[in-house]
Amino acid sequence: QVQLVESGGGLVQAGGSLRLSCVASGNTFSIHDMGWYRQAPGKQRELVATITAYGSINYADSVKGRFTIARDNATNTVYLQMNSLKSEDTAVYYCNADWSSVGGDLEVWGQGTLVTVSS
Repeated sequence: QVQLVESGGGLVQAGGSLRLSCVASGNTFSIHDMGWYRQAPGKQRELVATITAYGSINYADSVKGRFTIARDNATNTVYLQMNSLKSEDTAVYYCNADWSSVGGDLEVWGQGTLVTVSS
């Protein structure tokens, strides 16, 4: 099993910055891709950024140039540095990981951390 715990959310003014962290535990050697998703009130969950075990990165167009995803495989942690925050970035942010189990590939989600950007 793999477990994810996020931290770092909070209230910030528009134009400000926050850094989210997600620590994985359990069978961390079996994790390959990790990423951040978000869900705003009344909207579907959407991809923010992903990073593979080898460091390949993908961003949603809405966050390119403002957000940076990074991964520390030694500590099983993935970060999301969010700069120039906008009110539309307000959402619950979820960490996600894909991992290989005996029965096949699975995905796991963290509990989410709330980011509120005030205008």
